[in-house]
Amino acid sequence: MSPTEPVRTVPALVVALDLPTLAAAEEMVSRLFPVTPWFKVGSVLFTAAGPAAVRMVQDAGGKVFLDLKFHDIPQTVSGAVAAAARLGVELISIHCAAGDAAMRAAAEASRGRGGRTRVLGITRLTSEAGRLTPAVVRSALAAQEAGLHGVVASARECAAIKAACGTGFVVLTPGIRPAGGAADDQRRTATPAQAVSAGADYLVVGRPIVGSPDPVAAAEALTAEIRAATSSVGRIMRERG
Repeated sequence: MSPTEPVRTVPALVVALDLPTLAAAEEMVSRLFPVTPWFKVGSVLFTAAGPAAVRMVQDAGGKVFLDLKFHDIPQTVSGAVAAAARLGVELISIHCAAGDAAMRAAAEASRGRGGRTRVLGITRLTSEAGRLTPAVVRSALAAQEAGLHGVVASARECAAIKAACGTGFVVLTPGIRPAGGAADDQRRTATPAQAVSAGADYLVVGRPIVGSPDPVAAAEALTAEIRAATSSVGRIMRERG
């Protein structure tokens, strides 16, 4: 490959630790860490275990997406993001619907850790149905203008977000399901190949892995799908020149 040919970075698989106890989450991390270093700590686990859940992932060598979806007045959002930055999480989520001032406050608070904690704006939940792309893109543009590092959006809106905000603007896609997998309560789902093709940077997967009889095999299969899709996209990019 020549130095001028585009290189497609393999998106990260983020396993959602939506489990009821710290012990269950720790057991899952101990099994899955060789497959992926990324784990999502959301409302279920954080309510049950608090910051100990974050430290558990970090002690295992993993990286944390703290998905608490802050939606409050700017001062409260700022304090929450600053606390998350002190915990050393890599990614944290807030709602774009909290408004421009709250997003700006979150962006400023994240810099307290030397900018190593990145703030992502929740555009619309993947449990919502309908034609949401224009609204999602507007939210993404507002998040970018406010100084956030990226957004959380379904893979269905990812390409439009990248076109509007640039390829360097991070898009994390939840609602990822293996081909033929059950959608559960998600409405705007996508396969790993669809998310990679759309330009996603992080793919969040929960129940298809943590609810599987063999979580390691499920995670390895999804990782293989992501890598194969990334190679395919890279090949197409090279052919287009």
